[in-house]
This record gives sequence, structure tokens and C-alpha cells, in this order.
Amino acid sequence: MLITFKSRAAGDVLMLGNNGQQMLAIIGKDAKDPRGIVTLEQLPAAIAALKATAAADRAKGTPQAGDDDDAPRGMAAPVGLAQRIVPLLELFEFAARDKEPVIWEAS
Repeated sequence: MLITFKSRAAGDVLMLGNNGQQMLAIIGKDAKDPRGIVTLEQLPAAIAALKATAAADRAKGTPQAGDDDDAPRGMAAPVGLAQRIVPLLELFEFAARDKEPVIWEAS
């Protein structure tokens, strides 16, 4: 399953089902809804929730070089939640700036 987030303010953001559902939960939407909208009034709270979650994820810290020399690096390293949030956060910020809602749809 894919979840597509759309707004007239920017390009679409596609996420795999689990990741997209996680983002919906972060912004306070029902992750089981096959489609929905983040209204202009809801965008500031959604942006704040995404930023807070990304900051909390970064605060957990990442292993430093030398901590584990066998740890995956570069493209082999796991993608953190804070990294997954970035494209959706940017879409929401563009949408808020341009006063456009964001819709999502699962396919």
C-alpha cells in the first residue's frame, strides 16, 4: 500500500503504508482512513507535531563514528524517523505558506 500526500503548493509525497500511517498518527489523523484532509486551520498544529517528533528522534542520538566500526554506513544505514518526516514537513510548510490544504489517499 502507498499513501500519497497532495497539495497544490508542492509536489506529491509518496510513502509506504506503514510510514504514511505513522505520519498520520503523528499529526493526529486516523491512520486507517483511506483518504482525508489536513485543513488550513490544522496545518500549524500538524507542522508543530512533525517538528517535535523529528526533534525527539534526533535527541535519541545516532551512533558516532568509532562506536561500532561494523555499523552500516551511507545507503546501507537505516533511515530514521526524523529523516522520513522531512519531505512531509516541507510539503506542509509550503501548503501553509500558500494557504492550500493537504489531502492524502491510500492506494
